[in-house]
Amino acid sequence: MPDFAYIDERTRSLLHTFGFDRETFEKLRQALRSGVLPDNTLQQNVEPVVHSDVNPLGDLGGVARSEDFNRGVTALQDGRVGLVILAGGMATRFGGVVKATVPVVDDRTFLDLKLQDAIHIAKRHGAVVPVYLMSSFATDAPLREAITTHTVPEVPVEVFPQFISLRLTDAGELFADAEGQLSPYAPGHGDLAFALKRSGALNRFQQRGGEILLMSNVDNLTATLDPAVIGAHLRLAEANGSAITVEVAPKHPGDKGGAPAKVNGIAQIVESFRFPPDFDQDTIPVFNTNTIVFDAAALAKDIELTWFKVNKTVGGQGVIQFERLVGELTGFVPTSFLGVQREGEDARFQPVKDPAELERRRAMIVDVLKRRGSL
Repeated sequence: MPDFAYIDERTRSLLHTFGFDRETFEKLRQALRSGVLPDNTLQQNVEPVVHSDVNPLGDLGGVARSEDFNRGVTALQDGRVGLVILAGGMATRFGGVVKATVPVVDDRTFLDLKLQDAIHIAKRHGAVVPVYLMSSFATDAPLREAITTHTVPEVPVEVFPQFISLRLTDAGELFADAEGQLSPYAPGHGDLAFALKRSGALNRFQQRGGEILLMSNVDNLTATLDPAVIGAHLRLAEANGSAITVEVAPKHPGDKGGAPAKVNGIAQIVESFRFPPDFDQDTIPVFNTNTIVFDAAALAKDIELTWFKVNKTVGGQGVIQFERLVGELTGFVPTSFLGVQREGEDARFQPVKDPAELERRRAMIVDVLKRRGSL
């Protein structure tokens, strides 16, 4: 079996560059070997959220939406708002091509359209909106090359990498593929706060007066920089004392993913695999879109997130990897939930996981972006 003493120089360099945490890795590895890993299922009391726990984003053209919009514009003009775009992971579902660089409309890529929207909003409102692009070891170099043609004074772009780890066998040994190579992976978007701090990006954002970060996946193009969403976050923070606002959308049959629930009375995002077996997840009519507004101060807190054991298949072989989830922050930081639409002109949830889904969703994405003036 391979061991650290025999790691090739390329893998060793990758681990060093992308912040491999040997100490944590060994603790998790030993727990796996000893069979003492905790169950992923929550042991606390879990209840569905009630209707009043979800605050709907005001209707387009309505008074409430206008008030939130104006509040958000002020925050933008004051230099308090930045964007985080998640573009890490393993670049696997588009045939090994980095998804952020895949063309969506003509020759404009996912990343082009995300940055184009930020530029549109910044110029429209006379604001500067810094963008922080979370990469991984698998996407870092292509993303750094891609942004060279995008950075404008109104929207400075900075790439910061998430972490890296190594896959294991069921027995806790380092997994090697058919060629004998170790198998690195990116351990989940729960890296966000830790990677922002490690890179210094969070500190730089705060030093320039930044207070609020809107995070979204690079493949969810309708999760645009809407000042009304920023304004809603500020309104809910004032009303509820919350420092995180999670966008939740109506659940459709077959949807999988996290959802808001009350754990020992505290409303938070719970991933689907963490619900107790006897909990009926259909009692929760909305789910997490992974578009989240954070107070920067909340991301600066020292919060230890759970490492979850995840079973994967690589080259036809079963492997183990450990991942963290950004939604777990809601269990530690007061959180509000913002109900958004997933279809129509006010859509904010049209994710694209593979080429077939891009074909299905392209027309709606184009229509929404054109209506918002960013395309």
